[in-house]
Amino acid sequence: MEINEIIQQRLAKLKALEAKGISPYGARFMRSGSIAGVLSEFSEGKSVCLAGRIMANRSHGKASFLDINDQTGKIQAYIKEDLIGQENFALFNSLDIGDIVGVEGELFKTRTGEPTVKVSNLTILSKSLRPLPEKWHGLKDVETRYRQRYIDLISNSDVRKVFAMRSSIITKIREFFDKRGYLEVETPIIQTIAGGATGRPFKTHHNIYDIDLYLRIAPELYLKRLIVGGFEKVYEINKSFRNEGISTRHSPEFTMLEAYTAYTDYEDMMNLTEELITFLAKEILGKTKITYQNNEIDLTTPWNRLSFAKEIKDMYGISPDDDLNEWLRKLKEKGSVRNLGIDLKAKISRSQLTHLITELFQPDSKHAPTFAIDLFSEASSLAKPKKDNPLLAERFELFIGGIEVANAYSELNDPLEQRAKFEAGLKDLPKDQVRQIDEDFLEALEYGMPPCGGLGIGIDRLAMLFTDSQSIRDVILFPLLKPINEIK
Repeated sequence: MEINEIIQQRLAKLKALEAKGISPYGARFMRSGSIAGVLSEFSEGKSVCLAGRIMANRSHGKASFLDINDQTGKIQAYIKEDLIGQENFALFNSLDIGDIVGVEGELFKTRTGEPTVKVSNLTILSKSLRPLPEKWHGLKDVETRYRQRYIDLISNSDVRKVFAMRSSIITKIREFFDKRGYLEVETPIIQTIAGGATGRPFKTHHNIYDIDLYLRIAPELYLKRLIVGGFEKVYEINKSFRNEGISTRHSPEFTMLEAYTAYTDYEDMMNLTEELITFLAKEILGKTKITYQNNEIDLTTPWNRLSFAKEIKDMYGISPDDDLNEWLRKLKEKGSVRNLGIDLKAKISRSQLTHLITELFQPDSKHAPTFAIDLFSEASSLAKPKKDNPLLAERFELFIGGIEVANAYSELNDPLEQRAKFEAGLKDLPKDQVRQIDEDFLEALEYGMPPCGGLGIGIDRLAMLFTDSQSIRDVILFPLLKPINEIK
């Protein structure tokens, strides 16, 4: 049957209900509990009031069995004309799979031991005009799943579990930091200068002030202003935005955790990161071993530390003091330029090249988390240089399951050196990108910021790991998609 024909049939049922004085979109319904709660405390003969969506209907003449789902689970409902009366049974005959109903009755178990509600009263709460995906095949088209997440959630309990776990991750992150005396804060999403990270911002315009504004690419510079202001432990679970490419690990809109601790450094942030992620694994999964894309990952601490500078030297002969021409020559010798997508005719900045090398060089973290340390200072404009080798930064990137999950620094608190780094960084920006230095942030540093460790963790990527999801879109409820009318 064509979908338009099904919709017309359901519209006819809706009108028939209205003609009988029955509202197809009912009002408040008092439930005695959730389906999962009723099942966990099942008692034969107990009276219950439950509500949910009809997911199956097995009719046997004047008696039928419905499968009703709510957020917590599924229960069977037994409908029989002599139990609910002719009027209620006529209402039942107007129902379809997908309708949302309320049922009142007593609990019992069928001959096969299935917990069931013997329905004495039936209430329609919402009439579904469109059919759900076919039961056994579900919603298979990936694009449709992302575009119409509500259908995906209705049809697939595993998808609901993914997002319930994502919510638990955020809840437990807050618990972790709150118990350690951190203050949760909020910083501006709309900013006059998009700073705190490299990336192309989304641009907008404020009419009253007649100024261009930007969606933040990171909250870092505002959070460090708070460290200047006297707060010693702050964190923010934030939405950030980058007007760049989309992939299985990149989304233009993403969720980050950023945390800053005064009087610490990046070594302390490593310890904090280990504590946080193992805490989350124990609290949410009940274990410190996870499986991601068929690889078991042991989160037992301490985690591996791997020197980026040493590995890049061993692999390509590249040193942090090499000029760009030398980088390109050495990469070309190893046949890696093509693999990295580098255009030899274009001007390549050192920070761009370091980013490409980092992508190539992702540590072998399939079975154990790995901290990549000794990253190049020139590509770490907000990090302190190492005292014994200023060409390297007090910084790490954390890889788990081949995914970059975290980034952390000993934050640079020298305002003069920070200004010099900002000015050098302007030279790397594309000509069409805004070239501004956040003078207010530099002024804040001039008042004095204590030594500070800063940490950023991608919550979306962490959710990917914990739910064994291949794509970042699988853990974002409503990922950005190209409009249907622009898809060719």
